[in-house]
Amino acid sequence: MSLLLQIETATTACSVALVQQGEVLAVKELNERNIHAEVITVFIEELFKQAQKSYAELDAIAVSSGPGSYTGLRIGVSTAKGLCYGLDKPLIAVETLQAMADGMAAAINDKDLLLCPMIDARRMEVYTALFDAEGNRIRPTSAEIIGENSYAELLSTRKILFFGDGAAKCREVLGKHANASFDIEFANSAVYLTQGAIAAFNNQAFADVAYYEPFYLKDFIAGKKAAPQR
Repeated sequence: MSLLLQIETATTACSVALVQQGEVLAVKELNERNIHAEVITVFIEELFKQAQKSYAELDAIAVSSGPGSYTGLRIGVSTAKGLCYGLDKPLIAVETLQAMADGMAAAINDKDLLLCPMIDARRMEVYTALFDAEGNRIRPTSAEIIGENSYAELLSTRKILFFGDGAAKCREVLGKHANASFDIEFANSAVYLTQGAIAAFNNQAFADVAYYEPFYLKDFIAGKKAAPQR
């Protein structure tokens, strides 16, 4: 019976879960900016205590691989890799937008609805992809600037649910379209990694712990520091 530790830090959510044979044993999460480094190891310790499991019982560690926050991804992936090294366990990488789509697909009951997870990037840009109501990918992951003509052709004939912390930007531009709906309260969760993590584990599709890097999609650009006040 596979026991997986799942880690999600690609966005504002810091979330960890213990999952055994697809059943969530315990989850700890907080949707708040800039707290990942502070709480992630504490959350993981609390998981094992709550589920009454030991680190030695783990079969693999799964991590949300991106795209998303550069800092959040670094924290999640470095934590996962450190545990893999220390425990000699395999690493599983699950693409963040796919996990979001899997999570939403499990919560809806409209088979005609298209799912468009969105992660906030910069300005009017989002990281996004498109999936059907069962979580099957229709469009690849990309960084897109949302404008009035975005998704126009699809929205003329199909209903699309935009969700995630980037969906608010989309609502400002496409909110009046009859076929567009929005869930801006959607928060990423380590629980949503389950489907992808189990599939990878069963297929022995493990990442190379030594060389694996997060899927940033774009190069990191540091913001300019404000000039000191005089």
